[in-house]
Amino acid sequence: MKHPRLLHAFLAVAVSCTLPVQGASDPDFKTIAPSVAELMEKAHYSRRKLDDSVSRELFKNYIDGLDYNHLFFTQKDVDNLSEKYATTLDDHLLSGNVAPAMEIFAVYKKRVEERVAKNKELAEKEFKFDTDRTVELNRQKAEWAKDDEAADQLWADRIEAEMLDRLLMEDKAADPPAKVLTKRYNQLLRNVRELEEEDVISNFLSMLAQTYDPHSEYMSRSQLASFKINMQLSLVGIGAVLVSEDGYAKIRELMPGGPAADDGRMKVGDRICGVAQGDAEFVETLDLKLDKVVEMIRGKKDTVVRLQILPADAVDPSVRKIIDIKRREVKLKEQEAKAQLVERPLPNGGTQRLGWITLPSFYADMDKGTKSTTKDVLALLERLKKENIEGLVVDLRRDGGGSLDEAVKLTGLFIKSGPVVVAKDSNGKPNILKDRDKTVAYDGPLIVLCNRLSASASEIFAAALQDYNRAVIVGDSSTFGKGTVQTMVDIGRILPISLSGKDDAGALKLTIQKFYRIAGGSTQLKGVMSDIHLPSMYDQPEIGESALKGPMPYDTIEPTPFSKLDQPLYLEQLSKRSKERVANNQEFRWIKEDNERSKKRMDENRISLNEQSRRTEMTEEKAEKEARKADLAKHKPLEEKVYTITLDNAGEEGLELLAEKEEKKDEGTAGEEPKKDEKPKSSAEDAKDDDEETDSIKFPKLDTIRNEALHILTDMIDFARKPPAAEDNKPPNTAAK
Repeated sequence: MKHPRLLHAFLAVAVSCTLPVQGASDPDFKTIAPSVAELMEKAHYSRRKLDDSVSRELFKNYIDGLDYNHLFFTQKDVDNLSEKYATTLDDHLLSGNVAPAMEIFAVYKKRVEERVAKNKELAEKEFKFDTDRTVELNRQKAEWAKDDEAADQLWADRIEAEMLDRLLMEDKAADPPAKVLTKRYNQLLRNVRELEEEDVISNFLSMLAQTYDPHSEYMSRSQLASFKINMQLSLVGIGAVLVSEDGYAKIRELMPGGPAADDGRMKVGDRICGVAQGDAEFVETLDLKLDKVVEMIRGKKDTVVRLQILPADAVDPSVRKIIDIKRREVKLKEQEAKAQLVERPLPNGGTQRLGWITLPSFYADMDKGTKSTTKDVLALLERLKKENIEGLVVDLRRDGGGSLDEAVKLTGLFIKSGPVVVAKDSNGKPNILKDRDKTVAYDGPLIVLCNRLSASASEIFAAALQDYNRAVIVGDSSTFGKGTVQTMVDIGRILPISLSGKDDAGALKLTIQKFYRIAGGSTQLKGVMSDIHLPSMYDQPEIGESALKGPMPYDTIEPTPFSKLDQPLYLEQLSKRSKERVANNQEFRWIKEDNERSKKRMDENRISLNEQSRRTEMTEEKAEKEARKADLAKHKPLEEKVYTITLDNAGEEGLELLAEKEEKKDEGTAGEEPKKDEKPKSSAEDAKDDDEETDSIKFPKLDTIRNEALHILTDMIDFARKPPAAEDNKPPNTAAK
């Protein structure tokens, strides 16, 4: 879902704390590369031959991935590299020659080094910021500067824009703009210089895979380990998230329930200076690549790691403290399914109880089989049913998918039995995946809430329940639109016999199938259309499969026979009531205004270099925000109680009010150092982040989409009791704001 960015991609892997590979040797890419190339040719769904045409696309994708905003290469560089490699990369790959990838990267690295030196000089200049000039923001579709002279002018404008950004944010940073920019570009240079051959070639092979489709991907040994962590929702380590800053591995977050958090001696903001295994000597980690530090900290369960720490509050940089921590399994609780019990007052004085299940991903432990989305959701459902809920919302917003098998099993909790999805391979052979369990875990009113970030397994689940007429789909105009199936191929198992089984060869996530709804259509590109559309900041054409490079096409197959539920969902009446509420809801009107403003800015794709003009814009935006806050303050608080249900308390007596939980959370974090490692953003990005925080941190009171979904659920319950034909003139449900 993201544009391939070499630096960003590897930083993300490092921050997520990858597993160590004990005793692993350096990967032999001379044998790995041709194996990956042959797999793409022979096993990918498209069966596309790796020829000159693919080579041209790979060349473009690779240089775009390195220089995604077209800032470092010049057109002269690109032309020279293209003449040499555009139609030969296929031959080099099949013969096992990965030198071209390193040579192209070497040119990029040289350009970064040259540019950083010039940019630090530019940052020392004095700018008046009184010009009428503007700077192009997003240059992903722009031409490269034709030569060094044009590049110098391009960067002079950008540095001026960055200096102005820092000046306008002066109240948020103690350091002067020039120092901040110098620090930023020093970090960029360090990031590039830290990249080793394994990093570069892994990225190159991933670009090859993504030339076939956006979801195929080569994974190095560390990336594969991270993938498994995300699917299993557990890891073995100390439970700390690290970020690279000024050459240190800095503690960005301590995972609740992890060894480091339970120990209590380590704090957010502490910097790691050295790592030792048990009683062994310390290895200094200053200026060491972040993922190498992570590998040293991670290890086997019940072993001890010692950390040499520079405390966050240390005035003297020579101060060190030693912390010894025993490694253990850490559960990633935040990514587990969770639920809420919502009590809403009714006009007649009664109380309505509704259930809400949030599902961040479709996870599964593919090795042990001990972790299952379906098993977890069933536990939450049983507790919600015990609380006598009258309706349920399954929230799949931002759920990017995961296990196909879990999507099928989860669908089975809400239907008696039958086909769920059809997977078709490149030979056209269909494989109908079915729910064979005739029991139904929940048969009451059901809403599936989606947005443009709901993808893959989320779309299978939503599409099946829509086709069965089992649920009402609410949210953005459509979901993401990923209708392909990937499998993991262990490269070590397909290498020549003398090299087979090596644990350093990585894996290929390979697209081998497309999946189709049982009604016949694919979710590819088109996604799942909502029955009831709600305005959303994510409902943008820039988000989704169609915005990615080289997506596979949409197509259809013959429908699969299935027994559609014979029940009225009253979609027309539900939609009519929802539209009336949305039209009268100030927060939805703001979302529409923000979307229009965002679209206008993206279309213009320019930002002013005039300080007064920018300050005027910021003043106007601030005034608008303050006016909105004042307006929100006048709104009557929601008259509802929300109780949290987790996998830890689902079987216990009693539930905790969300308000009480948030109060305890606030008390627990008092006195912690704020996260100073967050990178400053532009005013436009700040505004967007503020909107996102409104929906997440203040949940549920200011989550407008959530509130409307509950209104729709209440209408569904009402219609089930008394069909709407006799209530056409009844005003929309306004039980809660």
